[in-house]
Amino acid sequence: MRCGNCPDKDGEGNAARGAAVFEDSRNCNVSTDRALVALEGVDDLVVVATQDAVLVSRQKDANGLKRLVAKLKTVAPQVTEDHIKVHRPWGSYQSVDNGDRHQVKRIIVKPGGRLSLQKHHHRSEHWIVVRGAARVTVNELVKTVHENESIYIPIGAVHRLENPGKIQLELIEVQTGSYFGEDDIIRIEDDYQAHVRRGRMLEVSGSCRSGGM
Repeated sequence: MRCGNCPDKDGEGNAARGAAVFEDSRNCNVSTDRALVALEGVDDLVVVATQDAVLVSRQKDANGLKRLVAKLKTVAPQVTEDHIKVHRPWGSYQSVDNGDRHQVKRIIVKPGGRLSLQKHHHRSEHWIVVRGAARVTVNELVKTVHENESIYIPIGAVHRLENPGKIQLELIEVQTGSYFGEDDIIRIEDDYQAHVRRGRMLEVSGSCRSGGM
């Protein structure tokens, strides 16, 4: 059986987010960003495939998964600390490049989704829209930014990103500054705060160095 994107289980109990093929396999869950995952003759597996890592675990062995993540933090901390793609209720963001004074991300916002109203003390941001249209709040200014347009978010400015349209919003974010830690995201309003707290309890791959946006 081939499953392009089947969050609901098939007749053998298999489910996938992304491209997957199941043959003579039962009760498996696959999540893949790009690569096709093919499973044959296996049962009760969890497979998570990203650009930088592939995780395979027995579905019923929760303690084994915890032990594996703990070991990864020792032997390959970049996999858990700089996870390349992070999913959020409003969409997702993906690390493209980072350095001592900059970070670059690709951000996808679902139709009707919006990020928290927030500010930073140690970073500024440039947002370049490459698909769709963004409603951007910067202090008292509310502006629609279209494809091939950009907007600058100064350090300390209260800002928010929303997708008012009916197609996915895609943009490139360039952060510059001296510090990109989670504790430099000061959230003023957050539609998804309860969801974020529950999600963080379940995450096994860690969060991106720049935090949860």
